[in-house]
Amino acid sequence: MNILSKIFLLVVVLGLSACGGNQFGAGAGGGGGAGAGAGAESNPNSVAYFNETVGDRVLFEVDQSTLTAEARAVLDAQADWMLRNMEFRAVIEGHADEQGTRDYNLALGARRAASVRDYLINRGVSDSRLTTVSYGKERPLAICSEESCYRQNRRAVTVLSAGAGA
Repeated sequence: MNILSKIFLLVVVLGLSACGGNQFGAGAGGGGGAGAGAGAESNPNSVAYFNETVGDRVLFEVDQSTLTAEARAVLDAQADWMLRNMEFRAVIEGHADEQGTRDYNLALGARRAASVRDYLINRGVSDSRLTTVSYGKERPLAICSEESCYRQNRRAVTVLSAGAGA
């Protein structure tokens, strides 16, 4: 690699790293004007708190869309958080492991996402704040052909966004 290529690469890397900073400043919320926004994990009204403390995902057993007791506990906490933070909407992503066909796993992911949505609705979250999408096996968290990877990929993830609630 010649010196000009190295300089160019350095400039690009520095430029990209400058773009990754918090543009909203401390305490500004960072949620596109929606109040709590992404925020810090220590802020109980922030997306970061939801993702890390409440929990943004639940796991499923092999070929199942039935919620486990552990999943219901996480979803109870998600529902409580969403009922306190009405300005947020959620997309519930359904995922599957790599076993099975693409079409089968898309349908399984859809059932998993619907199971989470239905549970949250039964806990009082308005259905107008919830949408679902299935990615099947197309977006794995872990890539290997072992149960430890499969387990992580059999999930539903609640992805928050600021928007008209209620």
